[in-house]
Amino acid sequence: MQLPNDPVMLMSFVNTRLRDGFDSLDALCDDLGLAREELCERLRRAGFEYDGGRNQFR
Repeated sequence: MQLPNDPVMLMSFVNTRLRDGFDSLDALCDDLGLAREELCERLRRAGFEYDGGRNQFR
């Protein structure tokens, strides 16, 4: 699966997937075959951090 290159679109895509079908970031990453650390770093560089309590990037 091709992820969006734009960081805001990526954050929106990930948050939508988390909201609609996954109870954790680990479950989403496993399903999509992504490395959690790489995804978090991409979003961190754009100013977004994962909030596990809300199960979303903010």
